[in-house]
Amino acid sequence: MVVTVTFNPALDYIVYLPSFETGGLNRTEKESIVPGGKGINVSVVLAHLGIPNRALGFVAGFTGEEICRRLQQAGCEADFIRIPDGFSRINVKIKGNEETEINGQGPKIEEAQLRQLTQQLSELTSGDYLVLAGSIPKTLPENLYQQILKPLSQRGVNCVVDATGELLRSVLPYRPFLVKPNHHELGELFGETLCSDEDISRCAHRVQQMGARNVLVSMAGDGAYLLTESGEEYRLPAPSGTVVNSVGAGDSMVAGFLAGWIQTGAYESAFRLGVASGSATAFKEWLAEREEVDAILQKMEENH
Repeated sequence: MVVTVTFNPALDYIVYLPSFETGGLNRTEKESIVPGGKGINVSVVLAHLGIPNRALGFVAGFTGEEICRRLQQAGCEADFIRIPDGFSRINVKIKGNEETEINGQGPKIEEAQLRQLTQQLSELTSGDYLVLAGSIPKTLPENLYQQILKPLSQRGVNCVVDATGELLRSVLPYRPFLVKPNHHELGELFGETLCSDEDISRCAHRVQQMGARNVLVSMAGDGAYLLTESGEEYRLPAPSGTVVNSVGAGDSMVAGFLAGWIQTGAYESAFRLGVASGSATAFKEWLAEREEVDAILQKMEENH
């Protein structure tokens, strides 16, 4: 079983304008509403790639109900804890002459509701996968990732962490199955700017020495790098295409890697599917479908 956690999910209201003027009336050319949050993105792409999964987290109000409805529509099992007060946030993404974002705050999560999530996670057993992605809401303990990973790692649950800075550093002693920083975030861990493949390899090895089993590094237009727990290193260039929307591309890479690993048990295949999935999402307005991922995989094979 694969489980994702999104602590503060959202409905993303995306509006497209020819230009955006503050203090004036702006009319949209196009708009869409999609469920948002890093764990949710992973769940949706996993479902598109044929991997059953359970999306956990916290929702509230009418927006929370809509998040769950849209997730189920995408083929995910939504098992969110309902918070009685407030409503799940709405994030406004304005795409005009520049991109502007207004992110909501979300409901307050109480200790009793956090205990409910802990109880859900306690059902995971050896061989299951847990994806923790993104930041922790201010109302929750700063060491929440450690609280979650410590007992699960002892039970043989494969934990995947997509976080940055101290949040990432703090979970490395619990031997996560996979971490996925981008090259900027990898450098920031060690106070460096990474300028070459050798720099990325050296820092990835340091992250592995600190506890991570596999290190997957996304590098935007420069492709991606993988260091496996057996010491193998893989690099792939970025597939060619027009980037439409980078939001969710990293989450899609995580989902593709997990799907490839679960389906084949081969790191190279998992890496290729991860890169194809991330690129397929970057080339469209929302998250990649299987057909789009397969089309990029085929191009990658032809160019190999």
